[in-house]
Amino acid sequence: MSTPNISQVLLRNIELLSANTPLFINLMADDFIENYLADYPDAKINCYNTNFIDYLAIKNKHKTKVISSFTSEYISDIKHDLVIINFPKSKDELAFTLAMIAPYLLNDAKIILVGEKKGGVQSSPKLTQHFLLNCQKIDAARHCLVFAGLVNNEKLCDPFNIDDWFKNYQITVDNIELTIASLPGVFSQKKLDVGTALLLANIPKTMQGKVLDFGCGAGVISCFIGKKFPNTQLSLLDVSALAITSAKKTLALNHLSGDVFASNSLSNVTQKYQHIVSNPPFHQGTKTSYQASEDFLKGIKLHISPRGNITIVANSFLQYLPIMQQHIGKTKNLTSKQGFSIYYSQTN
Repeated sequence: MSTPNISQVLLRNIELLSANTPLFINLMADDFIENYLADYPDAKINCYNTNFIDYLAIKNKHKTKVISSFTSEYISDIKHDLVIINFPKSKDELAFTLAMIAPYLLNDAKIILVGEKKGGVQSSPKLTQHFLLNCQKIDAARHCLVFAGLVNNEKLCDPFNIDDWFKNYQITVDNIELTIASLPGVFSQKKLDVGTALLLANIPKTMQGKVLDFGCGAGVISCFIGKKFPNTQLSLLDVSALAITSAKKTLALNHLSGDVFASNSLSNVTQKYQHIVSNPPFHQGTKTSYQASEDFLKGIKLHISPRGNITIVANSFLQYLPIMQQHIGKTKNLTSKQGFSIYYSQTN
């Protein structure tokens, strides 16, 4: 297995990563952990991932050596002397993560921040000035940067309540009012995005039966459908633990119910649905990736009921139309606007 740049630059500094109870946050499922254990075989490693794919891969690969968790809130019965954080795409998510782990840090715990230069990691000293002492750059290589600092022990006593981190906002679409709740790092955290708005304006005129919202984010699409079409049964999936918790909160705020679950593309989808709706994701962590969405479109026909349909929104430059034509059936481009297109297909 080739070692990604982020893990390479960490391994260049392995002598600085000595720890008894390290916590690795959102590191990818590569060969970093086995390399780390080669140097520190007695380390009691915890891995916390908000991405379901990396969580499963690490859990399955290191069943006996690593304690893995996939949740929106990290909780542990031990305290850590070292934390390595893969710098998140959202700066708000970094603040959320630091506040969340504070109760589980030993005094003077070392915090390592690593990420690609273009991902914003260079702002680490400024973003962590209230949480870390003496945060400094310790390496730059492979287009990545590594920063290190010691936790400000005064912050270890700050209470953490996940409810304080939801951003709530109101939207009105087709005279339907919704309250959206979203945690840091979840897509379209502060307002309705253009693509989803276009999708909501072009969903089927009537809907009933089972609905699957693929890549649900904070649950905007499902909540709109649930309010507009009360005879639907909602299922929502996402790869992100933060999105799953946000979607559950959004459903509750709008007095709706639904089955919300994690899935690697369609890995945990077992039912057939009358309607599939999606604003498919195109990011894996901080990287642009269309693989999950393409796998979804190639495999979704098995989960569409007879005479069921699928409606998605996507950037117009993406070649999703021919994929849908090949793997689902006759597909229409219902509309294109502001760089987005709506694609619709119905099964026989």
